[in-house]
Amino acid sequence: MTIRLDGQVAIITGAGNGLGRTHALALAARGAKVVVNDLGAARDGSGASSDAALEVVRLIEEQGGEAMAHGANVAKFDEVEDMVKQAMEKWGRIDILVNNAGILRDKSFSKMTLDDFRLVVDVHLMGAVNCSKAVWEIMKTQEYGRIVMTSSSSGMYGNFGQSNYGAAKMAVIGLMNTLVLEGHKYNIKVNTLAPTAGTRMTEDLMPEELFKLMTPESVTTGLVTLVHEDAPNRFILCAGVGGYASTHIYETDGIYLPPEEQVPENVLAQFDVINDASTQKELTSGGQQTEKFLTKAMAFFGIKP
Repeated sequence: MTIRLDGQVAIITGAGNGLGRTHALALAARGAKVVVNDLGAARDGSGASSDAALEVVRLIEEQGGEAMAHGANVAKFDEVEDMVKQAMEKWGRIDILVNNAGILRDKSFSKMTLDDFRLVVDVHLMGAVNCSKAVWEIMKTQEYGRIVMTSSSSGMYGNFGQSNYGAAKMAVIGLMNTLVLEGHKYNIKVNTLAPTAGTRMTEDLMPEELFKLMTPESVTTGLVTLVHEDAPNRFILCAGVGGYASTHIYETDGIYLPPEEQVPENVLAQFDVINDASTQKELTSGGQQTEKFLTKAMAFFGIKP
C-alpha cells in the first residue's frame, strides 16, 4: 500500500523548522496542499519571523506542490481562526491538522516561574486546543478529519527540569482521548505522536554523534502513518532514530471493599492485588472505570443489572 494524500489539505503548526518542516515536506510530497504555520520564534518562544515558513513553502512549490505560509501564534485563537479562514478560502477544506508547535522553558520546578510554566502550557496544550477547535466543525461537516497531537516521553514518563513541558505533553493525550469519542461518528480520527528527534529543541542535550542519528525524517515516517485515510484511532505512536513503538494506559481489575471495610488500612493491605498487572486492561472511556466498580459493588450486594 502506498500512502497518498492527493486533494487533501493539511495544516502543520510550527512547520518552519525541525519536525514541523519535515512533516510539511513529506505530506506535500504525497500530494497534500500544506498550510505551513510558523510564528518564527526561537525555541524558548521569543521573537517572530516568517522567513522559515516562506522557505518551506518555496521548497514545496519547487517540487510542484501547493503551500501557503501563515504566522499565527497558536496560543491566540483569533490568529488561528484567521489561518483556518485563509486556508478555507484558498482550498475549501481541511483534512489534516498536525499540532506540532512547541517551545521549551526548562528549569527545575523550584526555580521555574509560573509565567514560564503558563507559557509552555499555553503553546503546547492551548495551541492544540485552539487549532483543533478551529477545524473541528469543518471536519464534522466534511465527515472526515485526521488530527495529530504531539506528546513526549517527558510527558508520559517525566523528565527532570520539564514540569511545564511534561504537564502540557501529557495533557494533549487527555485531549485526544475525548476528541476520539466525540469525533468518531464524523470519521474524525485523533492520534498522538511521541517523537524522539534531533532538532533545535534537543541539540544541546546529547553528544553530536548520537544527535545525528535522531533524524526528523524518522519521526515524520511515523507521522504520515497517523494522518492517512486508513490511519488508526486513539493511538500513541512513539517514533525516533528508526524505532517505532506504542504507549498505552492500562488499569488493573482492582478490588472491592464493602462499606464497613472502606478504610485506608484495608486498601494498603491489598496493594499487591490492586497492583496485579495480570488483570490489567486498556479502558477507552472514563465511564468504563465507573462501570467496573459499580459491577463489583452490585455483585457484593446481589443487585442484578
